[in-house]
Amino acid sequence: MYISQQLKQQNIAEYLLYMWQIEDLIRAYGFDVEKIKSSIVDPYPVTEEQKKELLQWYVDLINMMHDEGVMQRGHIQINKNIIVWLTDLHLQLLRSPKFPYYSAAYYKALPFLVELRAKGADKDVPELETCFDAMYGVLMLKLQKKEISEETQKAMKVIGDLLAILADYYIKDKKGELEL
Repeated sequence: MYISQQLKQQNIAEYLLYMWQIEDLIRAYGFDVEKIKSSIVDPYPVTEEQKKELLQWYVDLINMMHDEGVMQRGHIQINKNIIVWLTDLHLQLLRSPKFPYYSAAYYKALPFLVELRAKGADKDVPELETCFDAMYGVLMLKLQKKEISEETQKAMKVIGDLLAILADYYIKDKKGELEL
């Protein structure tokens, strides 16, 4: 099973961050299927049939990015849908008195969200997208081996905790085990 499939089943937050990274990876390779094949797919330790499937997955993503006009920046609709689903669940959890730990995690993260939005984050996007944008930004800094301030690390810990709780509830909700 591919990483994306595993993450989608096990941790929707990590899946979304992974998919954003894949979108950027495709952009970095200039949407060149041959480069993606030789650099990513061919070295992948799977059967030839699985490599064909993996390459087709990349081709499908490239086509979606092209068709949806997110060649330069932005996210394909399937990734936007996850934000919508998570936002709906997030709001349901906050409205329900059955989930005080989730509410507490949200209110602990709220000052960081307010600060991020004040610093220029798009105020029209859902709060959860701001969380994911922040987490993704820090992930990119780590990959570039850039220093991350202690204050930012603290904020990301709190935001990460919120997203982890939400991801757990998402899995329970998908399994029909969550009573709101």
